[in-house]
Amino acid sequence: MKKQDQYNHSLSEIDGSAQSEETKATLQKISLFAITWPILIEVSLQTLMQFVDVFMLSFVSDEAVAAIGVVNQILIISIVLFNFAAMGCGVVVAQFVGARKPKDVSATIANAMFMNLLFGVVISGILIFFREPLLGIFDLTPELLEYANIYMLIVGGSMFIQAMVITIFSVLQAQGNTKDVMYVSIGMNILNIIGNYLFIFGALGVPQLGVMGVAISTAACRLLAMLVLFYLLYKRVEVKIKIREYFMLKGEYVKKILKIGIPGAGEHLSHNASQLLITVFITILGTVALSTRVYTLNYAWVITTFSMAMSKGMQIYIGQLVGAGLTNYAYKRMFRGLRISLLVAVSGAIILAVFGEFFLGLFTSDQEIIAIGAILLIIGVFIEPGRTTNMVVISALRAAGDARYPVIVGIISMWGISVTLAYFLGIYLGWGLIGVWIALLADEWIRAILMLFRWRSRKWQSMGLVEDEKGEEARSSA
Repeated sequence: MKKQDQYNHSLSEIDGSAQSEETKATLQKISLFAITWPILIEVSLQTLMQFVDVFMLSFVSDEAVAAIGVVNQILIISIVLFNFAAMGCGVVVAQFVGARKPKDVSATIANAMFMNLLFGVVISGILIFFREPLLGIFDLTPELLEYANIYMLIVGGSMFIQAMVITIFSVLQAQGNTKDVMYVSIGMNILNIIGNYLFIFGALGVPQLGVMGVAISTAACRLLAMLVLFYLLYKRVEVKIKIREYFMLKGEYVKKILKIGIPGAGEHLSHNASQLLITVFITILGTVALSTRVYTLNYAWVITTFSMAMSKGMQIYIGQLVGAGLTNYAYKRMFRGLRISLLVAVSGAIILAVFGEFFLGLFTSDQEIIAIGAILLIIGVFIEPGRTTNMVVISALRAAGDARYPVIVGIISMWGISVTLAYFLGIYLGWGLIGVWIALLADEWIRAILMLFRWRSRKWQSMGLVEDEKGEEARSSA
């Protein structure tokens, strides 16, 4: 049997009465790689989707790229709000899967989807009706504002669809169905590339709509993905969810979701809100700086793709181990995953720094953008170890139920160090984007060190969300 199939089905073959030893043996045979490789492809494709959008928009103009980069800062915050339910649901589902409680898995999914649908509709409405005040924060030029307004109207107005996509992605992965998410991501990317090409270049008689076309393509791909994901969810869930159950919130499951979701989303929200303010600082530096930031960050996301996949896989794996009571084994496996992530991420950052001018030249011919961007990619080599450590360790802590500590440390560091230093170095001292990147480096490293100390303290071992009468026995034997 293939490793991925073994992972998907092995837990269902365990007799609950003999769970502790058999679950331990089964979970220890499951490699982190078997969970992570489909997630790696999925995350790579998600990154590619953003990369392709920016690359194709560069054929329209650098101004179009800058405008969409600003809008995406706002949309990312919306996605973070959706993640409070999706992330919390994923952790709770993973622990229930590890504890072999399929009815609780289904109930958790139903509650999370209803919560995110409500959030999605409200946030989509806000992005439609308040888009002009939101965009006004950035003091964009008339040309940039026109591009941004169109993109916000179409993509922002369809964010409730993205809320459903994120939630189903999370619950499918938490159950071990990572291949399903991978296949859907492949389909989304293929359709997105086709749609972008048709609308940007006016191929096959399709109207040449530029930014509007990219927005339509993005929204349409998400809608199709949502429909496919609903179908896959009903195929994969062990205890079928009745339609009426989607509209019946149950306090015990909502509480568990919020226990992880609110702090977890809070950490992401703090990060993206701080980045939004830093983007406001960068607008002071002009369109060249905005475009440089967008191009450079796109490459940064490319090299952190493996770390993102590892952090997602780690969250599923650690969650199931903790749900089964195997906390000592979970402690050791986190470090193994972190070492691999650091090796891959730093190697990628070095390659990107060495050939930085070439890669940036694929996007633009503006020599000022290329020169500044190349320096930022070199600084990125030193940022990457801190960023990777944060992604992996925070996911492991969250999966174990320790969600509050990362958000408390994150808020203090992101605002006290990243934002403050970005303004001081980048604007006040006049170091520009280089000063901003140095501020990001300091923030990532300080948080990474604190997260490692937290994991080593093992305080998270007493924070599991699932009560399991066999847990103590399994814990002592791990």
